[in-house]
Amino acid sequence: MFGFNQPKVPEIDAQDVMSAIEKKDDFVLLDVRTEGEFSKNRIEGSINIPVDQIPQTVEKELPDKEKTTYVYCLSGSRSTSAVDIMVQMGYKNVFSMTSGLLAWRAKNLPLVG
Repeated sequence: MFGFNQPKVPEIDAQDVMSAIEKKDDFVLLDVRTEGEFSKNRIEGSINIPVDQIPQTVEKELPDKEKTTYVYCLSGSRSTSAVDIMVQMGYKNVFSMTSGLLAWRAKNLPLVG
């Protein structure tokens, strides 16, 4: 009833995402905030699909369900939901960035916008 038994989605730490960016690893960075939030600031190189559009849009934008995808929002709540949906849709290597941009900013990592 309170969500305690919900399956845990795969997660990644903000610093690990930054390391992947610096190493130029092959991955997609997906921002699931609103278009307005995305236009104000974002992690460089990220694409935007708001969480409420994931079920209808993600397969068109990200057809490779094997490609590593790091998903983020402001706090980690929407990205957790998005990853859960994507896993149910058959995505294999998708991770929610723990605590989202709040963690990113706390570590003074760079944003654009």
